Amino acid sequence: VQLQASGGGLVQAGDSLRLSCAASVRTLSGYTMGWFRQAPGKEREFVAAIRWNGGTTAYADSLKDRFTISRDIKQNTVYLQMNSLKPEDTAVYYCAAGSRIILSSIRVSSSYDYWGQGTQVTVSS
Repeated sequence: VQLQASGGGLVQAGDSLRLSCAASVRTLSGYTMGWFRQAPGKEREFVAAIRWNGGTTAYADSLKDRFTISRDIKQNTVYLQMNSLKPEDTAVYYCAAGSRIILSSIRVSSSYDYWGQGTQVTVSS
């Protein structure tokens, strides 16, 4: 599975941004797709995830009111809609894919087998 993330950029606080992650695979059936982010000097942290079958979602508690994850089954693409962006959202955002991830491990980065290259999001104050 190859993942290509895009949509990052430089925005101002309060703006919105939508990230995309396209998967080069015949089907993502059985996979969980996740978004993680890593700010300079910090560890990679969970943002959101979605199960391809059924669309069950999970979010970091601190982000669930502003971020929305979704998927396009036909396009094998997962999206991350980010609203009301804050300077502390500045980070490299990574998409990831994993199969047979149990719900209790959906927020754990080591549960994911495949990672995209990351896309930079910079929010200015």
